[in-house]
Amino acid sequence: MKLIKGCVAVSVASVVCVSANAQLSDVEQTPNALNEGIKKTYQEQIGAGRGDINTFDSSLFIIKRDPFRSIRRGRQVFQRKFTLEQGMGPRTSDGHGDIGVDQSIVAGLADSCAACHGRPRGSAGFGGDVFTRPDSRDAPHLFGLGLQEMLADEITQDLRRIRDNAIQLAHDRQTAITRRLKSKGVYYGRITALPNGELDLSRVEGVNEDLRVRPFFAEGGTISIREFLVGAFNAEMGLESPDPDLLAASSGQDVVTPSGMVLSGSLDTIEGPPVSQPFDDSDGDGVTDEIPVSIVDHMEFYLLNYFRPGTYRQTELSRKGARVFNEIGCAECHIPDLQIERDRRVADVVTQYDRQNGVVAFNNLFATAVAKYVETDDGVGHPTLKEPALQPFMVEGIYTDFKRHDVGEGFWERNFDGTYQKEFITEPLWGVGSTAPYGHDGRSINLDAVIRRHGGEARKSKRNYKNLDDDRQHAVLEFLRSLVLFPPDDTASNLNPKDNTADNYPQNGHGSINLGALFNDPNDPE
Repeated sequence: MKLIKGCVAVSVASVVCVSANAQLSDVEQTPNALNEGIKKTYQEQIGAGRGDINTFDSSLFIIKRDPFRSIRRGRQVFQRKFTLEQGMGPRTSDGHGDIGVDQSIVAGLADSCAACHGRPRGSAGFGGDVFTRPDSRDAPHLFGLGLQEMLADEITQDLRRIRDNAIQLAHDRQTAITRRLKSKGVYYGRITALPNGELDLSRVEGVNEDLRVRPFFAEGGTISIREFLVGAFNAEMGLESPDPDLLAASSGQDVVTPSGMVLSGSLDTIEGPPVSQPFDDSDGDGVTDEIPVSIVDHMEFYLLNYFRPGTYRQTELSRKGARVFNEIGCAECHIPDLQIERDRRVADVVTQYDRQNGVVAFNNLFATAVAKYVETDDGVGHPTLKEPALQPFMVEGIYTDFKRHDVGEGFWERNFDGTYQKEFITEPLWGVGSTAPYGHDGRSINLDAVIRRHGGEARKSKRNYKNLDDDRQHAVLEFLRSLVLFPPDDTASNLNPKDNTADNYPQNGHGSINLGALFNDPNDPE
């Protein structure tokens, strides 16, 4: 492994132009004296379309040969404030229709991804609340999203291998075969295969009978980052994408996206794009090809590689809290660490409290970025190929089991059709110290309240917590508060350490302390 080439020791001048705001417009649309904003127009971000690895300025060329530029471009699309001219709006059916059938009708209308996912400042964080359920849904943060996608997909493959082996063995032996469904130390019940090829799925736990783990949305509803972002562009922003990958997968084909995610249309139900062709205009706003495939490619790659949350100062009390957290049974579902076997990212960033190297005025955090790609020269005269090394990676501090659980009536959610959603996928706790209020609906005001809200399958752990003395309860809360999100542009890093003498320190919050340097090519500012 090596530090990311071209990203170390960039000058203050080269990054001072990179804004840290949650939402941005480009400088052509909104010129200003400071030249703040996205430096590329939307058409320049679209580039040469998807192309291939030899088509200059295409998404495949950039992802494979200049991956950190793709991440940077994805980030700026995420922050971009879209306009009516670019196709923003209207809402689904312009806000009219049966919301018991289609919740996207009331999902809201934002002009930027960061309108719902923009806290802390400049991050792909949290902050939005939408009326897709009678009691609302809070928008979750997107830190570590790619790691969640990879873990869920690998668990799915493990469970399906166990199922398929049981089917084959039952056929060969002409007897019923029962197998435990277990992956990465997580137990998903049992499955019994019968000699005639039928399956008894009655003892499967925490996952659909198809054994596909769906890591996105509180109820565990979506498989992939690509489905999530294309759906959100449409439902929350009125921006339609004729994405060919989702179109092919939704029609039963198996597709590998540029970020390496296998969309198994032959096995899974994949959500199709809102339109099928670039010239389609189903929302009737007069704009077509609003989110071209190259934009989807860069956004998917950006979110695949997005930072995992950080860890704030560890004290004797917080370390004690971590031990008590385990002792009272919380870690039975909120499992701290899970291993990925084939990491598709091109870099990892570890962000921890560091009083000496962090920026006191902001967060005292320091991020260490390490490359995770292999570089090869394919001899065609273009920049070298830089592709993920696909090595195992231990995801530390995620605190989830990727299972759905019924954690009691306090979390049951009303649907518009009068039914209740009673099971929810275990929420990863990384970043939980920064994301109040809590629960999928944001109805628990603090960490103590949301713990006490648990019941059902979690009633024993909740009871154990309630029976702790005040000191041990406080220790658990101190531990959870140390699991934090962070504003990338206000966090010092090995890519661009803090400079207390910089002209903009600490008032402007970017420049020399900009972790965004990970994404920045000084010769081609976005």
